[in-house]
Amino acid sequence: MPTAIDLSSFAGLTAMVLLTVNMLLGLLVVTNYNPRRDWPQRQLPASIFKIHNWTAYPAISVAVLHPVILLFSSTAGFKIVHLLWPVHSPGQRLYNTLGAVTFWAFGLVVVTSYFRPQLRYRPWRKLHWVAYFAGASMFVHGTLIDPKPEEPSHGLSRRRKGAGGVLLCGGGGGLRVAEAPRKGEAAPAGNPSRA
Repeated sequence: MPTAIDLSSFAGLTAMVLLTVNMLLGLLVVTNYNPRRDWPQRQLPASIFKIHNWTAYPAISVAVLHPVILLFSSTAGFKIVHLLWPVHSPGQRLYNTLGAVTFWAFGLVVVTSYFRPQLRYRPWRKLHWVAYFAGASMFVHGTLIDPKPEEPSHGLSRRRKGAGGVLLCGGGGGLRVAEAPRKGEAAPAGNPSRA
């Protein structure tokens, strides 16, 4: 039977994957990716922007669920005050604080998205870049925190290696999309498929 710490770890890993996918969709939005012009060369049921917004809701929901589950653990010793201000949380304070910083940074991105029309595009976009900082701190938090510090560890676990692989593959795909020429720009030399 999985413990509350196991469930919280699974929720955290799920949030990491969902937020990574959402950030990659955001990169597609920024680069004006067009699925009719590029792969899969057909119209999607909704715009990439709408899909990016829709996937944010389950991603943030699972990210909220991740620390809330710790409140039900008899061994973790977390209280609500530790979730809001983790500087004095039980054990691994630095990594817990990094997780909270990640959560609040993603929260800033989500909240400012609601006020995008009032903020205007340029200030909102500058605030939206906080998501990349949050993604980096999410990776460090998820990779370095030990869900069961009382048990001996043998290097990086499969879970951590898998999360790192997902982020590296996603980052590589994001760089490939970011390098794609925009409409009206010349294709890079040596890439005849974009000509």
